Amino acid sequence: MMVAYGGGKDSAYAVAFVRAVHLALAERHGETFNLRVVTMRHGGMPYQVMLNIDRTYQALGIYDDPDVELLLVEGGQVVPFDRDRSMPHRLIAFNRTDMLMSGHRSYGDGRATFCNACNLNVADSFGVAARHGGGVDLIITGDSPQEQRDYALWIRQLARGAGLKPADGKKGFKGTLETLDGLAQAYFQEIHGTDNVERVKERGVASDIPTALEFFSIYDYTSYASGAHWRLLTNFLGFVFDEIAFNFTESDCANPALMAHLRGLRTEHVYQRTYREGIGQYLEFALGLMRKKHFPDHLVQEMEDRYRTEEGAASMRVAATLYGENAFGVDTTQLVCMVHSPFAGGAVNLRHYLSCELPELLACEDQIRALLACKEDDAVLASRLERISGLSLTDLRALHDGPLWSPFADRGAQAGVLPLVMDSDPHKKIIRVKRSPDGEEVLDRVGGR
Repeated sequence: MMVAYGGGKDSAYAVAFVRAVHLALAERHGETFNLRVVTMRHGGMPYQVMLNIDRTYQALGIYDDPDVELLLVEGGQVVPFDRDRSMPHRLIAFNRTDMLMSGHRSYGDGRATFCNACNLNVADSFGVAARHGGGVDLIITGDSPQEQRDYALWIRQLARGAGLKPADGKKGFKGTLETLDGLAQAYFQEIHGTDNVERVKERGVASDIPTALEFFSIYDYTSYASGAHWRLLTNFLGFVFDEIAFNFTESDCANPALMAHLRGLRTEHVYQRTYREGIGQYLEFALGLMRKKHFPDHLVQEMEDRYRTEEGAASMRVAATLYGENAFGVDTTQLVCMVHSPFAGGAVNLRHYLSCELPELLACEDQIRALLACKEDDAVLASRLERISGLSLTDLRALHDGPLWSPFADRGAQAGVLPLVMDSDPHKKIIRVKRSPDGEEVLDRVGGR
């Protein structure tokens, strides 16, 4: 039996619930099931999350139980859980490349930049963990059966929209993973370019699991909202809502802080307005999402207080900048470049980017375009572009030759998997913004977690 433990508040409760059943069976019958607890690591998971996981394991007496297996999945590799295990450099590079390439194709939109690739990686980790060793027969989840059906239906609809044939519905979870694998291949070809065969291949979704593998939901057997078991979380399990790990709707990921930061940078640098205005747009969206997800009022208030004042917003700007540097190895220059999306879609935004950020390179616009189109080689210019973007010339050329998703395009006007995902994404809000200090208001989108 397997339960996924991302390190957040909900999955911590799910682990505690399953552990209670695990111990109850041992006490009543003298034997119990083998329990596998799996954590997928990614660049957005700070060390504080590992500490929360460790405190949960200690509180539940899991470490010394021979009937419990604790695992980490790191980019397809399965290793024993170790609280102090350093983040693998290959995993950081893997996540960094996805983040930059996705962000450059979407003006740094929070969902496209971080969530789409991460969601596919999570699905892959389920397959990898479920087949590991002798495999598992059952996966425990906190998602309701209706949520599971809705998710499977959404995946099949996406596949059809992308021109792919979904797997046989009778295959259950195995079929869902097979369908996701097809979507992942199509999606990452779109993001990284069709010539990047090996990179796309290693981002597939593992689906070689037993067809008989089933899901069991605890949703109908317990009150799942964190407010209902607050004392269990904080007093017994030792769960800490840390400023680094707790951001908006996530209690195990610092990426939403970067999503807000990117919105601020886009408003400041692309729209030539203020960073604080962009933060305010993201804050309004994300606080609404927290309430929709039934976060306790005091956590919503805590998040609002972080950004409420000029000093708070400035402090979080510094924190997000440092986090981007430490977790992904990207600096402010590279993030600003990303929110302009100057290279994707035939470098349609190149002139505006150069005018705003690098006016000294305006005279080199034609040479840059020729370099991106493989019509010219200029090592000095290529090195400059690589520094300001954080991407190799090969990746910049892939961006140039591939699509650019736009939040301003008409519904259904853009082809590809990314537009399909973005259009069907529920975690977004359509707002009115001014794209220049004195310009007319237009519709824009805020998305994130």
